[in-house]
Amino acid sequence: MAPDNHPYHVGKNPVRIAEKPIRISLFCRCFQSARQAHIVAQPMTSSTLRRLITLLIPCLLAASSALAQDATPAVVLDSGDTAWMLTATVLVLFMTLPGLALFYGGLVRAKNLLSVLMQCFAIACLASILWVVGLYSLAFSEGNTWIGDLKHFLLGGIGTDELNGNSFPETVFLMFQMTFAIITPGLIIGSVVERIKFSAVLLFTTLWLILVYVPVAHWVWGGGWMMDRGVIDLAGGIVVHTTAGISALVLAAMLGPRNGFPKRLHPPHSPGLVMIGASMLWVGWFGFNAGSQIAANGSAGMTMLVTHIAAAVASLTWMTVEWLKTGKPGLVGIVTGMVAGLATITPASGNVGPLGAALLGLLAGLVCYIMCGFIKNRLKIDDSLDVFAVHGVGGIVGSVLVAVFGVSAFGGRGVDSMGSQLITQVTGVGATVIWSAGLTAVIVLAVKAITGLRMDPEDEETGLDQASHGESAYNMEN
Repeated sequence: MAPDNHPYHVGKNPVRIAEKPIRISLFCRCFQSARQAHIVAQPMTSSTLRRLITLLIPCLLAASSALAQDATPAVVLDSGDTAWMLTATVLVLFMTLPGLALFYGGLVRAKNLLSVLMQCFAIACLASILWVVGLYSLAFSEGNTWIGDLKHFLLGGIGTDELNGNSFPETVFLMFQMTFAIITPGLIIGSVVERIKFSAVLLFTTLWLILVYVPVAHWVWGGGWMMDRGVIDLAGGIVVHTTAGISALVLAAMLGPRNGFPKRLHPPHSPGLVMIGASMLWVGWFGFNAGSQIAANGSAGMTMLVTHIAAAVASLTWMTVEWLKTGKPGLVGIVTGMVAGLATITPASGNVGPLGAALLGLLAGLVCYIMCGFIKNRLKIDDSLDVFAVHGVGGIVGSVLVAVFGVSAFGGRGVDSMGSQLITQVTGVGATVIWSAGLTAVIVLAVKAITGLRMDPEDEETGLDQASHGESAYNMEN
């Protein structure tokens, strides 16, 4: 996908809703120049005609260029696109509050439920403030190929009339992108639930958004070097899921496992809550992916369709594999497969058709299921809620294979050369993996030195609800 065709190629400067005047005065100036040269008043001999043409041709060319410039349609507000983007923004926020919070909350033990809800809610508030203060500007202002500038620091220059190259207000685009910045660090926390300090969550989120998320968002969506190279990532397979998955794995490894891991693992205290939260994620994901087309058009409709197909196929694939392995299909398993399918289709949803979506869903259900066991049993890393195996692996698989399933042979669109696009995608993913892993390790060391990372063993045994927040969701513990 060429950078200029990327849905987020929104232009460098906001434009106001206005009509451009046609600059016909150039014709008047040309005529006036001819009169001053006493050409118009002279008898029309061949010599006079040649002098007149010599004088008027540059003016006519300049006037023609001005007219062509003025004929370019001005970006105007479209109420349909605006209404859709407002809706998509609400849907993506709904993914975190309450979707992700309930999904994660049901997966932990009852004595840690409130701590997970608190972490998700606090991250949403903190990320929102940081985004408004300067992170939006660093991600989506012109800057350079590595990072944006502070043109919109404290939302400077953004009012009710500005359009950022789109057919809806820049305030809506800002809010839409804010919801992505909210959910991404929220995903990471799933790898370290039931043992991380709340103060560490807040400091880690702040540093991680600044040092990891914002640069990658600028590279891919804000006019950075990955956009220039033509890296495809419609809705965040690289920006959201690869960064979150890799960072979650590093954070979990450096924090250490829960007590009793891996011999003594506790089942989710509320599979029903897990299913409710996951269902909210499924619904919200339509805003996540289809909203990333930044218009209410046919591309958004196809993106919504392929998103749904991938989720359904991955769910049934995960359920089937688990059924064959354990003898019983589980509710937690089928909804986890759904999340894997959604993470995998996210980067490719603007370029694949129904066949490609089904194949990506099939791969998501198989590969992500296998990786869950590999991380815990082989690598001995307590990624508590399988953030890397589901989101990281899914995002990487979808980001790479869009180069394959995005070609016309699989019913895709926008990928002309599988080979060259594959190299481009691998380059983008590889750079993001290295950046996320390295900076996350540095951030973890800094947080450990400033606030400490882990709760005391006694507090872990008591539960983070009481130890960190002095509250309890239930009268009895699970």
